[in-house]
Amino acid sequence: MKKILIYFLSFILICFIIPAMLTKRSVSTGSEVQENIIENVQENNIEQSNNQNNNQIQTYNYSKYGTIALLHKKTGDVEQVNIDDYLCNVVSAEMPADYELEALKAQAIVARTYTIYKSLNKRHDNADICDDSTCCQAWISKEDRLARWEESKRESNWQKICNSVNSTKGKIVTYNNQPINAFFHSNSGGKTETPVNVWGGTGYPYLQSVQTSGEDTYTQYNSEVVITPEELLNKIKAKYTDIVIDFANTEDIKIIDYTESSRVKTVKFGNHEISGVEARTLLGLRSTNFEITKEGNNYKFSVKGYGHGVGMSQTGADAMAKQGSNSEDIIKHFYTGIEIKEVNSL
Repeated sequence: MKKILIYFLSFILICFIIPAMLTKRSVSTGSEVQENIIENVQENNIEQSNNQNNNQIQTYNYSKYGTIALLHKKTGDVEQVNIDDYLCNVVSAEMPADYELEALKAQAIVARTYTIYKSLNKRHDNADICDDSTCCQAWISKEDRLARWEESKRESNWQKICNSVNSTKGKIVTYNNQPINAFFHSNSGGKTETPVNVWGGTGYPYLQSVQTSGEDTYTQYNSEVVITPEELLNKIKAKYTDIVIDFANTEDIKIIDYTESSRVKTVKFGNHEISGVEARTLLGLRSTNFEITKEGNNYKFSVKGYGHGVGMSQTGADAMAKQGSNSEDIIKHFYTGIEIKEVNSL
């Protein structure tokens, strides 16, 4: 009887309990395998998506403007260069590498736009654009740029600059589906200027005066120039040879009126009333946003901002990036009524 009971229990154990345990184990293991498969698929999809995005950046094919003719003003040589290779040199010359990446990306898009605009509106018979910042936009060779950076930062700075260019490949700023004349400058002094007050003409609808916060924390925001009466007279005489100034008369040196952006529109020096733009050039001021005060026998010009003030402010762009704006937000702040498109869509 005892043997029969043992056989019966063994039969139950073999036929029911052990298979049930194995089935539970199998289900558990199968679930884990399924979860692992799902995770692997998700990871592969993410990796594939990232790779596709990277490939889109690296293999953007310009249907036109992919190569430009660059004039080196010092030598007169004209070089055929890939536009984005050229822009790495431009951005590294135009904006500090320690600025926020989104500001650098905005600079890259604006510089690409300016390059194509120049190509369409040539000023050089045998080239699309030159490397002279007083004529077109600044450019510096990679070797010279690296040499001016601290050795420990050279590689990371260059990679950051090229990242700003490569991650925006093909992007330009347009108005009515055409590349804009994408002016930019260092620091607006808190408010940008309209081109009519700098160069005359009718201006551009996308270049309006806009306010920008945060620029006052940059070294480019404030500057001053102190000039003796004799120096002042000689500097003005460089253009106006008949200049006469009565320095004892407070009415002989004064600002007549201002533009809408608080820059000097007209200033009087003795028997001449000249534009703020002329005064800036003749006196070596950083911008036309200045005030004149007497300091002993000398004249102090207290200046806000740096540059002509038209278009994108570079320090303003960096300030906006620090506040969370991306490159397209920045561009749309400084240029009115524009769209950011791929150049191939034109």
